[in-house]
Amino acid sequence: MEVLLVITNLPDEDQAGQLARSLIEQRVAACANVLAPCHSVYRWQGGIETATEVPLLIKTSIARYPALEAAIRAAHPYELPEIIAVPLSRGLPEYLAWVATETGGE
Repeated sequence: MEVLLVITNLPDEDQAGQLARSLIEQRVAACANVLAPCHSVYRWQGGIETATEVPLLIKTSIARYPALEAAIRAAHPYELPEIIAVPLSRGLPEYLAWVATETGGE
């Protein structure tokens, strides 16, 4: 079973929590961790921007990634949200199986 760690950032804790809950309810994610706010520095439309953002770590199966990405894009307040997926090469087999089960996989 192939599991992904998907990362996105939201402008505040409320929006991050709402998105996390929505993704779990839709079964496109097995788990989402709302992290502490962080300070982001990035280039946007030719200028350097800074913002306080709340990272969201999402665990999903590779089979559910397209639906997860679509759900994030539909609900995300940013014009161009960060959505990156990192394949997990190893992990506790029982945990990885749980992710697959909770996202409607194996």
